[in-house]
Amino acid sequence: VQLQASGGGLVQAGDSQRLSCAASGFAFRHRVIGWFRQAPGKEREGVSGISSDGDTFYAESVKGRFTISRDNAKSTVYLEMNRLNPEDTAVYYCAAVPSLAVTASRTLYDSWGQGTLVTVSS
Repeated sequence: VQLQASGGGLVQAGDSQRLSCAASGFAFRHRVIGWFRQAPGKEREGVSGISSDGDTFYAESVKGRFTISRDNAKSTVYLEMNRLNPEDTAVYYCAAVPSLAVTASRTLYDSWGQGTLVTVSS
C-alpha cells in the first residue's frame, strides 16, 4: 500500500493550492481516502475525506474553502484549497481506510502517506 501526497509549497494568504494523493497497491475503490494535517506543536486533525461513492466530510474550519474529489480511474484524490490563510499552514497527509462509509476518525485510517508541507504567508 502506497500513498503519495504532493502539491504543497509556499503560498500567500488568499491564494489557492491543490494537493494530490496518488494511491497504489490496494483496491482504491474499496477505500475511503482522507486528508489530515498537523501544524507545529499541534495534534494531527482531520481536514476532509471522501468515499468511493463521493460522500464527503469537511472540518468546520475548511468548509466552504476546501473541496475534495477523487478519480477512481487514476486512483487519485485531490484537495482543492481556496482562500488559504496562515492557520492552514501544516504538513498535509493523505490516508486510507478500508471502508465504504466516509469517516473523520483518524484512528481508523491504517495507511498513511509521507505528507506534503503547505506554508501560507500573511
